[in-house]
Amino acid sequence: MKRQLILDDGTVFVGEGFGAEVDVLGEVVFNTGMTGYQEILSDPSYCGQLVTLTYPLVGNYGINRDDFESITPAIKAFIVREVADFASNWRNENTLDELLKIKGIPGISEIDTRKLTRIIRKHGAMKGIICSTEENVEEILHKLKATKFPNDQVKQVSTKTAYPSPGRGYRVVLMDFGMKHGILRELNKRDCDVIVVPYNTTADEIRRLRPDGIMLSNGPGDPKDVPEAIETIKELLGEIPLFGICLGHQLFALACGGDTFKMKFGHRGSNHPVKDLKTGQIALTAQNHGYAVDENSLTDTRLKVTHVAINDGTNEGLKHLDYPAFTVQYHPEASPGPEDANYLFDEFLELMKKEKREELQHA
Repeated sequence: MKRQLILDDGTVFVGEGFGAEVDVLGEVVFNTGMTGYQEILSDPSYCGQLVTLTYPLVGNYGINRDDFESITPAIKAFIVREVADFASNWRNENTLDELLKIKGIPGISEIDTRKLTRIIRKHGAMKGIICSTEENVEEILHKLKATKFPNDQVKQVSTKTAYPSPGRGYRVVLMDFGMKHGILRELNKRDCDVIVVPYNTTADEIRRLRPDGIMLSNGPGDPKDVPEAIETIKELLGEIPLFGICLGHQLFALACGGDTFKMKFGHRGSNHPVKDLKTGQIALTAQNHGYAVDENSLTDTRLKVTHVAINDGTNEGLKHLDYPAFTVQYHPEASPGPEDANYLFDEFLELMKKEKREELQHA
């Protein structure tokens, strides 16, 4: 079936449809990862977005039960150059096309994804719609220009009720802004007693859970659209050790008096180099974000810059100078991508251990 992708600048791509046969509208972005399309598909941070994959062949190793980052994908659509009809891998259980049909997500293939990516890099992420070729382009363009994106993406993907992921180690309250399962998996590996809570959980509700540490998860959208979380972080800062990832990093910066801005086309891929300013070491990291912390806004805060992106110099890490709290913009749990930064979860455990020791000394 022929489908078309229409951008709000008037560009039209005609290709072959796969997955669910539905029309969708959202923000068109691109991801440069060479593998990991299942993790990308199920990452809640892509809520409301039409994701272009720059790697030309997608779907060749199929879909398996183990690599999902969420049970219910929030992505709007997949845009690819070529989709494999048959998958070849010992873990394969479904084709990409079959999964998209099950989840109600459309895809479009056989378009020039190189050209599309160049357009986004030049003009920035933009509105787009995937629809039937029978739809009138002028009418669709009018609809696109009149559409405003929702600002409740975190509410859409966050858990509605708190739930435990039991362990016998340190108790961690994980604030779910659109959590990837990889974060929970890394905490479980370290035997943490995790309680996942909704994005709007109050500071008092978290205190009643008596955590040893707080994890701020990744998530979609503009961090300024989650004022409840910013207030909660402000209240708890200094009381309980804190570690934030991606959106959690941005919310932490806002809670400490910093500012954030929308990037032209964001960082989305599996091989973004990041420099640790303390050690000078460079890690290859997995990233997925359209907003960043403005380093110029940190001058009058008690935050120290710890990491920086090699490609464009944007902020990638922060540490509080007075309190046990640190955050990174990238994904140390990877999924997909390299695991160079996995050690940060161990640093979080050491931070909780240190606080426990100091509490006992002052008891």
